[in-house]
Amino acid sequence: MSLAAVPGTVRAGLPGPLRRHWPLLPLAATVLFLLAPLPAGDATAVGKAGPADAASLVLVLVCAVQALRGRVRVPGPLGVLVLGAPVVGLAVATVTAVDPSTALPGFVRYLQVFVLVPAAVVLLVRDAREFRLTAGCFVVLALVQGAVGVVQYATRTGASYQGADIRAVGTFGPGDVMGMATVVAYGLIVATAAALAPALGPKIRRAAGAAALLLTVPLLLSFSRGSWIATLATAVLVMVLSGIRRALKVLAALTAAAVVLVGGFGVGSQLVGERLTSITQVAGAPDRSVTDRYTMWAAAASMWRAHPATGVGLKGFPAHRDGHSSLALSSGSDTAGAGQAYVRQPLLSPHNMYLLVLGEQGLTGLVALAGGWAVLLVAGVRRHLSAARPVRDCGLIALGLLVWQLTDFLYADIGGPTTVLTGVILGLAAWWALPAAPAAPPGTGPWGRAPEGAGGR
Repeated sequence: MSLAAVPGTVRAGLPGPLRRHWPLLPLAATVLFLLAPLPAGDATAVGKAGPADAASLVLVLVCAVQALRGRVRVPGPLGVLVLGAPVVGLAVATVTAVDPSTALPGFVRYLQVFVLVPAAVVLLVRDAREFRLTAGCFVVLALVQGAVGVVQYATRTGASYQGADIRAVGTFGPGDVMGMATVVAYGLIVATAAALAPALGPKIRRAAGAAALLLTVPLLLSFSRGSWIATLATAVLVMVLSGIRRALKVLAALTAAAVVLVGGFGVGSQLVGERLTSITQVAGAPDRSVTDRYTMWAAAASMWRAHPATGVGLKGFPAHRDGHSSLALSSGSDTAGAGQAYVRQPLLSPHNMYLLVLGEQGLTGLVALAGGWAVLLVAGVRRHLSAARPVRDCGLIALGLLVWQLTDFLYADIGGPTTVLTGVILGLAAWWALPAAPAAPPGTGPWGRAPEGAGGR
């Protein structure tokens, strides 16, 4: 059997609704496989490939087969440039690395997250309906992980926080305390955007609004300051893009929910209040985690000054950290709870994606990656302002997820099981922002015809 015949065989065995959308199955699996829990007590599992990464590999393979058969949405020249430019920066950073053998695994990981997965999403998602199906997977993931996190807080079985096992971390465990906060924030942004999109209908909007309100609880109980800041900034942007009147209604509902949950029911009110207060103290009287972060930021900047064009190489930050850090840096962070004994985890990244890229890939890598992100943001906003009303919800979702990710990159970088979702989000943003190439006449090769429905986004 030829490789080209495999998709037809798979499609023939599926029920009617899945026959048209079957290429999205590995994309949905890439998101939903993050529901699988990490092994209890395995703090090192967060740095290993998991089921979601395996699903992303299948996604790329399916995309390759569909591309050979001419059944993908072909990006235009700008799309090819934005999606392909990171390859150049990654290759240069790998070849010029101080230790190329250490940089090679980093090259593969970055290629997966910032090139292959986004490209697969752009090529396989054919219309607005498939975009919404993909975005809906984020809400499902967030609701399940958020529910686990709330139970952890209520039963004191979460990660350790201020001496009590109350921090909501979902199935990600204390080794990846940002995991649940990240996926819950993704789902909250998607739900908020859907609630503000009149073209979706009142039932969907009400359900999306209810989901957004529910997801504020586990987000608060994650005690993640960075996620709070990114979510608030993104929610404000989504509301502004959707219209001032509608934005004020949603803001009033969210405010009322927060008052009832925190003020009325006392859901983590004292601890949440202390955590919020600590945001304003990061400059005057920072805690140990903030001091470590500042120190690692300075170390990444020092690496860049030593190697301004190409950096120290992918995965090079841990090896060069001590040579560029001050004595203010601690030996690691403490993790415990949620089925794991006390573990001292080393600090292996600066927790700032822009500085990580600058230190490891230099200006070459930063321009290739961050420059593409800026193009997606500008082009996405322009398309949203001129798009037809029936598909503007896709713009709200794509821009919301992209802005959240770019804001979060100020306080975090890639790492852990949720890293693969970064590639999906960049793919959704690129699908919305970058125009498809004009359809060519049939019979001009595997890229010669546009897929059915490609013009309906």
